[in-house]
Amino acid sequence: MSSEGTIVGGRFRLDQPIGRGRAGIVWLAFDTRLFRTVAMKRMYLPVGAGERAEQARAAAMQEGKDAARIEHPSAIKVFDVLPDGQDVWLVMEYIPSRSMATFLAEHGRLTPDQAALLGIQLGNALAAIHAAGFVHRTLEPGTVLLADDGGVKLTDIGISGGGPSPAYVAPEVARGLPGTPAADVFSLGATLYTSVEGVPPFGDDGQSSERPPQNAGVLTEALRKMLRADPTTRPTMADTVRSLKAITEGRETAFIPPTAPGMPPPPPPPAPPFNPGLAAAGPPPMPQQVPPSGPQFQQQIPVAPPAPGYSSAEETQRMQPVQPQATPPHQATQYAPPPAAPARTAEAWNLPVSKKALVTVAAILVAVLVGILVSELFFV
Repeated sequence: MSSEGTIVGGRFRLDQPIGRGRAGIVWLAFDTRLFRTVAMKRMYLPVGAGERAEQARAAAMQEGKDAARIEHPSAIKVFDVLPDGQDVWLVMEYIPSRSMATFLAEHGRLTPDQAALLGIQLGNALAAIHAAGFVHRTLEPGTVLLADDGGVKLTDIGISGGGPSPAYVAPEVARGLPGTPAADVFSLGATLYTSVEGVPPFGDDGQSSERPPQNAGVLTEALRKMLRADPTTRPTMADTVRSLKAITEGRETAFIPPTAPGMPPPPPPPAPPFNPGLAAAGPPPMPQQVPPSGPQFQQQIPVAPPAPGYSSAEETQRMQPVQPQATPPHQATQYAPPPAAPARTAEAWNLPVSKKALVTVAAILVAVLVGILVSELFFV
């Protein structure tokens, strides 16, 4: 009988029980050689002695070695399997968690989306187990750990001790046939069914009529295909994971091929969702240059009157308005500038006359007036 403080295998100290699995109590233990915390569980061995007991111990050792081959983020890592007297112990990584069975008993059902996400992680872990050449055989809510950090861990990989609950055993295995990957698909479907419905699909004994799902929502069709009685018509684990991913991506109907062998590769990822609003609007219009309204005029620069000493030609050239320079070809716009106005002459500008000319005109006018007055005096 194990108790707190017991040293197992001359190395591992049992500190306290942290759970109970199908094969017995799971202990929080301390590795006195590597100074780390681990989880330990004594594997189930049938009561007896002699050759049969030795065969059971050898089978348990082999199951522990097989479980240690699995490397997956959603699978509990088995560090070692060791004999201790008549017992065989599994040494595993310690993950603060609770079993899915405990979680459902305390908090009720999961939503279909939550169950689909859970199924993706469990399905990927099971696919890794199948790729290693063996099956889980005992998948049920009690062997699924929901970690405190939000992760999911599958435990009891390939461990047959204690026997699974009949509610999650595939029909062909219940009839005595060996477990296969298709049987794990059934067990996963029954586990996910329980997570959303609160009860197993075929009752606690696995022999009742199928209970139609009432809360599975978009998960319903996927569950029904996973729970088919004929293992040859169940989807493969890879097909199951793809269908659950389709559900989590928001598709209303998930597709699982009706048969397992010889399935084609998955289709390419879908194109980005079509947005009818953007399609109707079309590309944004290019900015257009609108010519200014009304007539266009050149700017006239005021010109000061010529200083003394300028020639008429120089005055004419100086008094012409400044013409704008031609625009380089690479800066030309689509609108041509208005034609330049003709150059004006000095007479056209009506500039004021000089002071000398004014004096001359005034002198002439005075002379005329004087002449008129003199003639009036002498000829009256």
